[in-house]
Amino acid sequence: MRDKKLPDDYTEKLKKKIKKWGADLAGIADLEPLKELKVNPPGLLEGFTRAVSVAVRLPSAVFEQIKDRPTPIYASVYQTANRMLDEIAFKTSVLLQSDGYLSLPVPASQVLDRKNWTAAISHKAVARMAGIGWQGKNLLVITAKYGSRVRLVTILTRAPLKVDGPVKNRCGECTICRDACPAGAIKGVGTETHYRDREEAIYLERCAGKLSGEFAAIPDVGVPVCGICIKVCPFGRGKVF
Repeated sequence: MRDKKLPDDYTEKLKKKIKKWGADLAGIADLEPLKELKVNPPGLLEGFTRAVSVAVRLPSAVFEQIKDRPTPIYASVYQTANRMLDEIAFKTSVLLQSDGYLSLPVPASQVLDRKNWTAAISHKAVARMAGIGWQGKNLLVITAKYGSRVRLVTILTRAPLKVDGPVKNRCGECTICRDACPAGAIKGVGTETHYRDREEAIYLERCAGKLSGEFAAIPDVGVPVCGICIKVCPFGRGKVF
């Protein structure tokens, strides 16, 4: 497939189309700085130069129902958002392909390694580089407008889209997510850019164990979700520093 020059306004028109399909945020990441990411399969990024990061906001009222554990409603909404994201990624990939650029939608929530809890690519790492938000102490992407109350998906492409840059980390000295974590998994360690390893920020086994064991076993939940650190984040609650 032969690449061709893009019109100057192509990237913005693409973002508007993505939002028309139901997304709340969209950004473009340069893949070069992300080539050190562990991906599955190992050659996943070969042939691609950009990544489109897409975020869908979750309804705020869902989190107000969460007390000390996830609810069946939250589990359902979580999965619905993933399906929406997969559809948006599919449409985006097909559109880019029809315009002459090889593109690949990466599933929104597909765990390929349940020992290490990794997927094909870290949607959070891509979203950070695409300017969607910064990496919080809960290891999630925090957006200025919605906090971590979003789900993410990634589309890999060869289209020479205009790149967005990372945004400033605004967590500061806040440790509300650490204090609220029911697994005691969040260390409360900050970062200006990103964590070199997940263990810098959290005790992964504590988090994964709580979600995949106790919480997934709750009747009508059935999936490894929590939502507590997302609920308490001041940015998600409309409070900013």
